[in-house]
Amino acid sequence: MVICPLCRKPLICDSKSWHCEDGHSFDVARQGYVNLLTVQQKHSLHPGDTKEMVLARRQFLDAGYYRPIGETLRTLVCEYAPQAEAVLDVGCGEGYYLSHLSHIPQRYGVDISKEAVRYAAGHYKDTCWLTATASHLPFAQGSFDCLLSMFALTMEEEYARVLKKDGIFVQVLAGKSHLTALKNIIYPTLVEKEKDLQPELQGFTLLHSETLNFDFHVQHREQVQNLLSMTPHVWRISKAAAEALANTDTLSDCAEVILNVYRRN
Repeated sequence: MVICPLCRKPLICDSKSWHCEDGHSFDVARQGYVNLLTVQQKHSLHPGDTKEMVLARRQFLDAGYYRPIGETLRTLVCEYAPQAEAVLDVGCGEGYYLSHLSHIPQRYGVDISKEAVRYAAGHYKDTCWLTATASHLPFAQGSFDCLLSMFALTMEEEYARVLKKDGIFVQVLAGKSHLTALKNIIYPTLVEKEKDLQPELQGFTLLHSETLNFDFHVQHREQVQNLLSMTPHVWRISKAAAEALANTDTLSDCAEVILNVYRRN
């Protein structure tokens, strides 16, 4: 089901490299992942999350603060795609959420960050990990029964292409009240922006939407910094706010997460 990102023809896979009939070849890295992100698809020298950001997110997730999200994700997939044989996580990061779907035989994760995919491949050996872009997924049409997008952009046309007929797409978004305590520390005033939390997606029908709310308490200064590194706020925090957060030893906050389940038309 994996296709060449250059000519879009099927890739033949072996233990050392993947190649197509046109002679394009991609080496299997020591950790087991394959980089299918071409130079033409890059918008920077090192796109996506850095090694430091990946490690920060993993330390936070390993502590179990976001376990309710992974558990709810598994419940929804089991309910709406009970016979799924193949699942794809687009923007998989270091693989935490996809690891909750170990009951699905074929698991694929793609991310534009080579550092994130390298980490995932080193820790979850029974999953296929690829560096690729969500706007040009290296998969044949109708390859998957289920697709995930965890706090990432939604490319509905491309997602519809790689999903089978009646395939399930699970979209996870941050709600309006997500991480209010963190935002109160780093912003002088909170400006609520309009956000469509149950968007209409071309080629899809919304089957189910639910809001998951839960409180969590972060007890270490390092974990507070790790939480910041997982959010888009890390890119726009001011110097003064960064200093204030650096002096925050504990944080009690609330997660608000929207889980939407769509069916491909």
